[in-house]
Amino acid sequence: MPSSLYLGVETSCDETAAAVVRDGREVLSSKLISQITVHQEFGGVVPEVAARRHLETINVVIEEAMKAASVTPGQLSGIACTVGPGLVGTLLVGLSAAKALSWAWDRPLIAVDHLLAHVCANYLGTDLEPPFVALLVSGGHTQIIHFADYRQATILGQTRDDAAGEAYDKVARLLGLGYPGGPAIDRISEKGDPMAFKFPEGVVPGYDFSFSGLKTAVMRTVEKLPEPLPVADLAASFQEAVTSVLVKKTLRAQKDLAAERLVLAGGVAANRELRRKFREQSPVPVYFPKLELCTDNAAMVAAAAHFCGKPAELDTGVYSRQQ
Repeated sequence: MPSSLYLGVETSCDETAAAVVRDGREVLSSKLISQITVHQEFGGVVPEVAARRHLETINVVIEEAMKAASVTPGQLSGIACTVGPGLVGTLLVGLSAAKALSWAWDRPLIAVDHLLAHVCANYLGTDLEPPFVALLVSGGHTQIIHFADYRQATILGQTRDDAAGEAYDKVARLLGLGYPGGPAIDRISEKGDPMAFKFPEGVVPGYDFSFSGLKTAVMRTVEKLPEPLPVADLAASFQEAVTSVLVKKTLRAQKDLAAERLVLAGGVAANRELRRKFREQSPVPVYFPKLELCTDNAAMVAAAAHFCGKPAELDTGVYSRQQ
């Protein structure tokens, strides 16, 4: 692929981020302002609040990213921006900023799919190339995807109800662990017994997943237990059920397609137990993003622009659900 230098912009949910990446591999700068503390009191992201915070900080992170990378607008190959899926109001903040810069700096606007960007985080600082099978696990999506090439991706399976990250957040709230649920459950699970409770794995055909039944099973168990709850054991047992089925179905896809490498992507890719299981059980090399690149960030957006981004017109819009 020809050499490139992209400014990436990410505002799909509650992280305001900008980054500059060379050739889809080298991160020259990556700046982020998190809203986690803002939304913790609500137990989840409030879209209107998130959008207002993005408006307050988007110019700041873009300026910081450009300055840290020591690049000028004229050196950029384009302005890459997440256009979906995500929260419509927050996506529009980032897209509006990217459109303004594209017009003012006379640089192409590149529309980037948020889910593909998560997978592209694995290209940063590595020599990874397709084909491979990817497991994408986040708060909104759980999918097994086959990448035959950089731009040719086929969804093999996905969740039929709750995403894995969504189930983590709901169970964490049930156990009084706060928001975000994934890191909280992962931390406390180290102190618990993953075999203390036998929670069910969703039984669905093929490579699809289901986590709503697991969430309900945890709730029913909690209702029957006396206080104080064995929170660590409950969290560890829940995590064991989630990670086991994620690994099992991904490895089945790897075997069926004879894939020579596996890729883990998305916020839940930071989960220590999930990483441990893949390292121990995978018969082929497994690629993980750096921890700071698992959650939403702009470096992955700039990388996606290089490998699979689409040129966009200034009247392009956003979308809330996967297209």
